[in-house]
Amino acid sequence: MKITKNEVPTRMQVPGVTLRQQFDFGDVSGYGKLSGEFFSLAAGVDTAPLFVGLEGDLCQSPHWGYVLKGRITTTDAQGRRETVAAEDLFYWPPGHNVKVEEDADLIMFSPQHEHRRVVDHLIEKTRG
Repeated sequence: MKITKNEVPTRMQVPGVTLRQQFDFGDVSGYGKLSGEFFSLAAGVDTAPLFVGLEGDLCQSPHWGYVLKGRITTTDAQGRRETVAAEDLFYWPPGHNVKVEEDADLIMFSPQHEHRRVVDHLIEKTRG
C-alpha cells in the first residue's frame, strides 16, 4: 500500500498547521519493538540476488516508510509490482523484493527482530 502526500486525508487545517492522517495503514499486531531506519540506495540496486536463502527468497519483514527522494519498485511473491516515489508514504508487507529505479533516500520503520534477521543475511551475502 502506498499513498501520496496529497491523497492522505486532511484532518485539521488551521493557520500554520496542516494535519494529514491515513487510518488503517498496516497492522503491527504481534510484533515487538520497531527500529527506525534511514536508507540511501543507488539506482540499479536489486535485492533479489541478496535475498536468496531467506524464506521464499524474499524479505519477510513488513516496513512502513516515507520516500524522501527517488523511485523504488517492490515485487511480491505473486509477482505484483508497486512503485513508490518522492513524498509517498508506503507499507510493504512481508514477502517482497526491491529494485531501485532512481537514487533514493527513504525512512522506514520495521519490526526490529524480523528486519535484523534480513539485514544480518544481507551483511553475510555482501562479505564475499
